[in-house]
Amino acid sequence: MAAAAPGVAPVRARFLTSKERFHAYLRAGGEEEEEEKEEKKEKKEEEQVSEPPAKRVKAEELSQDGESQGNAGEEEKERPEEKKRARGQNRSRPCMKPTCYEQSRLCPSVTQGCAGQCHFGPRCRFLHDVSQYLAAKPADLGRRCVLFDTFGRCPYGVTCRFGQAHLGDGHQNLVNAALARQWEGKVLVRNGLSKELQQQLRKRKFSFHKAEEFLRGLRAGKGGRATGGSTEGSNCTDHQEGPRDGLVLQEQGEDARAEDLPGSRGAEGAPKRGVLQGSRGAEGAANPEVLQSSRGAESAAKPDTLLNPQGAEGAANPEALQGSRGAEDAPTPEVLQNSQRAEGAANLDTLLNPQGAEGAANPEVLQNSQGAEGAPSIPTLGPLTDEDVTKLRPCEKKKLEIQGKLYLAPLTTCGNLPFRRICKRFGADVTCGEMAVCTNLLQGQSSEWALLKRHHTEDIFGVQLEGAFPDTMTKCAELLNRTIDVDFVDINVGCPIDLVYKKGGGCALMTRSNKFEQIVRGMNSVLDVPLTVKIRTGVQEKVNVAHKIIPRIREWGASMVTLHGRSREQRYTRSADWAYIAECARLASPMPLFGNGDILSYEDANRAMQMGVSGIMIARGALIKPWLFTEIKEQRHWDISSRERLDILKDFTNYGLEHWGSDTQGVEKTRKFLLEWLSFLCRYIPVGLLEHLPQKINERPPYYLGRDYLETLMASQNVDDWIKISELLLGPVPPSFTFLPKHKANSYR
Repeated sequence: MAAAAPGVAPVRARFLTSKERFHAYLRAGGEEEEEEKEEKKEKKEEEQVSEPPAKRVKAEELSQDGESQGNAGEEEKERPEEKKRARGQNRSRPCMKPTCYEQSRLCPSVTQGCAGQCHFGPRCRFLHDVSQYLAAKPADLGRRCVLFDTFGRCPYGVTCRFGQAHLGDGHQNLVNAALARQWEGKVLVRNGLSKELQQQLRKRKFSFHKAEEFLRGLRAGKGGRATGGSTEGSNCTDHQEGPRDGLVLQEQGEDARAEDLPGSRGAEGAPKRGVLQGSRGAEGAANPEVLQSSRGAESAAKPDTLLNPQGAEGAANPEALQGSRGAEDAPTPEVLQNSQRAEGAANLDTLLNPQGAEGAANPEVLQNSQGAEGAPSIPTLGPLTDEDVTKLRPCEKKKLEIQGKLYLAPLTTCGNLPFRRICKRFGADVTCGEMAVCTNLLQGQSSEWALLKRHHTEDIFGVQLEGAFPDTMTKCAELLNRTIDVDFVDINVGCPIDLVYKKGGGCALMTRSNKFEQIVRGMNSVLDVPLTVKIRTGVQEKVNVAHKIIPRIREWGASMVTLHGRSREQRYTRSADWAYIAECARLASPMPLFGNGDILSYEDANRAMQMGVSGIMIARGALIKPWLFTEIKEQRHWDISSRERLDILKDFTNYGLEHWGSDTQGVEKTRKFLLEWLSFLCRYIPVGLLEHLPQKINERPPYYLGRDYLETLMASQNVDDWIKISELLLGPVPPSFTFLPKHKANSYR
């Protein structure tokens, strides 16, 4: 049997077909298969002798896409423009927002049942007449509303495109009271942007105490070391708990002294100068020298406990909390000793417990814990966190133990909340929101804050920030630290697109080491959760620099690094360099390093783990087949049927209607993201059709006929066929509907 051409997936010959027959089969709705099945089978056997089908399919693909492979050099020279357009994004694609598909919209005040309370009055640009709206409303898309069936109530009322499921006489919105009571008081999605916070950000009235303190240190010429994190945060567990035992956030306000960096690790794994012992705390009194050095050069503590979501269990007097802070100068050793007397004026457990004491704090201890200038003590009411008395040591910071877990990469556009729910269902352990631009978050843009939302099923969740300068990144980190609930924050140093790179962000930070260091140290100094970094091998294709940067990232205070085994110039072409990832994993130790690139089967995942990485991050593999997480955990190939794959798409649309809404705007937004995902799903080749396993992520699927019509339809790379799939789930598209995927396929070269 003829072997597949290089770069083409090895599909069994009896399933292969030509481009013309493939599309003719889909146009005929699958009827052609029954009529000409025997004739095609005989014809394919004859073609096998004269010309391998894979080569013929290859030539046809080259004539269609303009991409050169093998001996197609002359064709490439004739059409250089088409090759250039095949890279990156479809920049000239039509931009049709979901709001454009509805000419007349009903005022939200009417939908929510308070029509007389419209704040805009006669100036409102939306309709207030329900009958007028229903006259122009498109027909319903189905008889069942997922929101009504799940929660007992649809908040979109008459605007719901499945309204017949819950609209009674007089267009009254019905409620299933028994089902609605089951969801009362439950928060399904967190990390939303409140109107109050949005106004503070827009009017620039949000206070950034910690960030401004760090930036003052930068302006004073301290290079971010005065209040930035040091490596001592990882030393608490480096040798006593074993390498890569947990991700430890570095201490806020910690002075990174050059003599402490190597000394705290030791030569043969033995800690030096009592750093490990002092940072973990002894049975009796704490070491004043170690405590003093870990407080920070400019401030003993930060004056914003009230805004910290990890505050005390009960209410506390704001003046008392502020008064118990340290002064601008570092505290003396005697003050620290008085504030940590073993089982004396204050209980040691009370001082060291990050969740705050059970009872009221001792005023004498608060007075002794004040700064050198001797600010007056103010009596306090209620429980008080120990942050005001004793700063958390690095080893007491929150840990993120994800070694060996499956990490779903932050995926721009496609890595939305409904898609992450699909991946969680199939076994993803760690999820991360889409890349968010820090400047947009600081401006209070609702669309950017939507990227931070977290579903309650995401038990280990982080957000990824992109920025180019330490002031905006540090302020954004402090903003998120005080307003949302996440388990870690990731810095994007791997984005290859020109829009980000030319502004100094993404991959460009790998060439701007000073700014990179200031960003990592600054964000680490204001965060209470671990800080991670995602990078590539470098900027230029054959010039790897990650091995030089990773040890420095560890020194700057990051808790983990994820390395994508390609450079910026490669983007997603050719294979990821896992040998280089293994080398970087050895250099990163004891800091955990996750590897990323070309994982599409459990064999790929097993080979990656053998490289010595702490875990693997899965990106395009999850887009092509989200059940990859199940395959890895169960160590098997899943020959999933077309009907099962359609059920996955149904779940995605239901999750999308829950998240974006069941009105026209929500339906079309769900359709848009479904189509973006289908541009990746079509690259999957069913297990039963492959000549040998597994499928490689950089192998181009040839034209083939599946085992049924639906399987063939899902293999189409034609936008019209993707739209046809969306209509099976979300009804017909609007008359003026257009779609072009955001990203072009550039990964098969």
